[in-house]
Amino acid sequence: MRKCLYNGKLILGDQIVEGKAIVFSETIEAIIDEHEIGEGIDKIDVQGAYISPGFIDLHIHGYGGYDVMDGDVTKLQTISKAIAANGVTSFLATTMTMSMEDIQQALRSIREVQQEGSKGAEILGAHLEGPFINPAYKGAQDDQYIIPPNMELVDDFKDIIRLITIAPEVEGGTDFIKEVKEKTNIVLSMGHSNATFEEAVEAVKQGVSHTTHLFNAMTPLHHRNPGVVGAALTTDVTCELIADKVHVHPGLFSFLLKAKGLDKMVLVTDCMAAGGMPEGEYELGGQPVFVKDGQARLASGSLAGSVLNLNQGLRNMYTETGFNIGEMISLVSYNPAKILGIESKKGSLDIGKDADITVFDSDIKIQMTIGKGTILYEAE
Repeated sequence: MRKCLYNGKLILGDQIVEGKAIVFSETIEAIIDEHEIGEGIDKIDVQGAYISPGFIDLHIHGYGGYDVMDGDVTKLQTISKAIAANGVTSFLATTMTMSMEDIQQALRSIREVQQEGSKGAEILGAHLEGPFINPAYKGAQDDQYIIPPNMELVDDFKDIIRLITIAPEVEGGTDFIKEVKEKTNIVLSMGHSNATFEEAVEAVKQGVSHTTHLFNAMTPLHHRNPGVVGAALTTDVTCELIADKVHVHPGLFSFLLKAKGLDKMVLVTDCMAAGGMPEGEYELGGQPVFVKDGQARLASGSLAGSVLNLNQGLRNMYTETGFNIGEMISLVSYNPAKILGIESKKGSLDIGKDADITVFDSDIKIQMTIGKGTILYEAE
């Protein structure tokens, strides 16, 4: 049955429009004046809430006690259902630097879920974060499994790998970048990298177009050695940001939006299995992680992903900057869709696109999440 959402604030591009209803089935069919709503439509009153394009998370490892690296279809489906409560309608299931057998099993499970269909937020494919990284900036990745970049793994799973994080300066990095760009449509992202500014800029020229969690696990910005951060800020690449106010100081949020532009930033969670769970001990990439005070850290004290929800990241970005919520929404919708080349289907509330819709209140608390016209989550 066709449905419509009304009595809300529609976010259309960067504009907020009232007095309109959005009509949809699996796709968005029409945006009409509220008085034009006819019979035979399931009418949903959102009571003044915002009606937004569905949120897309390009970098998430797990949630609700489960991890993508569990390599288990049922657990992956549970993750997809759970994150819908955070407004997420689609995501890239993100792997870790572990044994090749574990990575392959994780990728097989992602492929299986993609083929059978997600029970919650749609799995768009895989983000391969490692094992092609630099031990000098391994972060929470296990360095015993770091290997030089090679196409064998990619060739076997190029149907589902959508994004690869790579340290472009490692041996074989340049050839790998060229080969991936020649043979696939996979997005290449620089991260966990010890590259100099010059090496990072050269990687961008070769085909790297994205940056994994800007500032974290990469050579920092220094006025005489600009590093990967300097290259990310001064080239045309898009940049991920973990806006939990732990990974990056919130004083930089406005600077980043102004330096890169709203169209080049994307919010991600980098969330691990402990997301949505009580504080305590968990696991990430086979290593114990301790969650306390909203932070996930290894025994060494290194940050180990996050326990951030995407709507919380959006709220932090919104409250710490002077931009309005209409402008902010692109960071979790249109921008990630464009990075993956799926903006013709997702990322905005345009007629004909998938009916991926997130409804939230003025505090960006999720009221309803809709994926391809199906209600995935509804607040009590």
